[in-house]
Amino acid sequence: MRRKGSFTLIELVMIIVILGILSAVALPRFFDLQQEARESAEKGVVGGVRAGIATYYANQCVTDTCSWPTALSSSNTVGDCSLTNPCFDNVLQMGGITEDDWQRASANNYVGPAGSTYVYTPADGSFLESN
Repeated sequence: MRRKGSFTLIELVMIIVILGILSAVALPRFFDLQQEARESAEKGVVGGVRAGIATYYANQCVTDTCSWPTALSSSNTVGDCSLTNPCFDNVLQMGGITEDDWQRASANNYVGPAGSTYVYTPADGSFLESN
């Protein structure tokens, strides 16, 4: 008589327990990914804006006297960035930021998708996170 190969009830219970432990450890990590993605996207835009400010300054030094941009955006309209109200279009190519993840809080203050506020200072060209 030939015996069929199958799992016992104890083996199945142990597999379910192990899977439960693994999911309990892994699930909290996945919930933080969305916030981490927002923070990473925000840092990427901030780096691009800082590079754009430096490029603007370098271009001004070649053609005229060295100067920082007076504003990062052509419009000073407060609110979400959009196609009709782009942010950073003075220093970023392709029309600036047009997604509503970024907001203009005032003429030189911006709020990123992760909730951090950044202040642009035209006197020295700094674009820094405010505390």
